[in-house]
Amino acid sequence: MAGTQSRGGGPLARLLVLAVLHVNFIALGLEPDFLYPLENVTIAQGRDAMFTCVVNNLGGYRVAWIKADTKAILAIHEHVITNNARLSVTHNDYNTWTLNIRGVKREDRGQYMCQVNTDPMKMQTAFLEVVIPPDIIYEETSGDMMVPEGGSAKLVCKARGYPPPKILWRREDGGDIISRSGPQGKTKVTSLEGDVVNLTKVTRSEMGAYLCIAANGVPPSVSKRIMLHVHFHPLVQVPNQLVGAPTATDVTLQCHVEASPKAINYWTRENGEMIISNDKYQMTEIPSSSYSVQMRLVIRNIQRSDLGGYKCISKNSIGDAEGNIRLYEMELPHRKSRIEEENDTASEESNDVRSSLQGPLREGGNRVEDAGFLGGGGPQANTARRVLPTAFFLITTLMYTVC
Repeated sequence: MAGTQSRGGGPLARLLVLAVLHVNFIALGLEPDFLYPLENVTIAQGRDAMFTCVVNNLGGYRVAWIKADTKAILAIHEHVITNNARLSVTHNDYNTWTLNIRGVKREDRGQYMCQVNTDPMKMQTAFLEVVIPPDIIYEETSGDMMVPEGGSAKLVCKARGYPPPKILWRREDGGDIISRSGPQGKTKVTSLEGDVVNLTKVTRSEMGAYLCIAANGVPPSVSKRIMLHVHFHPLVQVPNQLVGAPTATDVTLQCHVEASPKAINYWTRENGEMIISNDKYQMTEIPSSSYSVQMRLVIRNIQRSDLGGYKCISKNSIGDAEGNIRLYEMELPHRKSRIEEENDTASEESNDVRSSLQGPLREGGNRVEDAGFLGGGGPQANTARRVLPTAFFLITTLMYTVC
């Protein structure tokens, strides 16, 4: 019987203990209170959010979670009331209560309340902000476009997200975006903000890829690449219209071509004969931008038959253009052989000897030395005898050199 009373009184005893403790808490002034404030939460859509409520001296009271803006009761104590499988409540068996929201959605945004059923009621609130990364709205955003040179282009980029994303435009190659519609006339900027970019009087230099970048502070930022094609007829520029080269050498002819859409480029002789690549001719194209190339024609082992006019021709769907180059023979300076150089040296030496024999020319009568050399009498004869051996030596040296 005693055992039966013991088993029957177990639950009742526990209730009595709780009631006594509750009375004691009140008598001692130990009512429930919040140890920490409920903190606001900002979370990206699709991730998990969590609110933590710490209550001391709870006693026999209960903790409830409420969606304040809709007045919906979400959970009481450890039991979820709302019909939402993404919500759960956990308790650490002491003083911490946690509301968990899995896979947060935009509609979960709002004010949340942690409430204790005291009289008067005690509560604290926090806000759940659900942010959404930016996303390009492709159906409302421009695709690749083609405009004639001098025409206009309107680039549009739309994006969604929360907070609402800001749109920034840049050129992929880092070039300037040119605006001509503003009050200041033509302006150049490296970036431009806004959903729409209006380009007027478009030139070929504005052709290329434009990046629409959407960002709202929630990673990751997103972008779309829009290609702007500017069409114009070919333009051919010839840096050297007259090219000279010696025969039996190689020569390179060059033309600079700009065209959009892409052109067909080729070379011909001035009589219209088309040139094809072979052992004689080598043709190459070196791109210098998205719309320009360098045409090169190498002619090997030039002969007289290769001299004359050449044409570089460029054609696309809009038109055609050509450049003209004339090739002429250039003669190399004549180089003397070794024998010719030795003969020239000997000739110079003989001229020096003749100059020494001639002596200076003077006006007036004959000198004494001149009279002696010419065979006069008296003292001049001795002078003549001294001069004759010297003259003989010089003449012998001259004859030896010439031979």
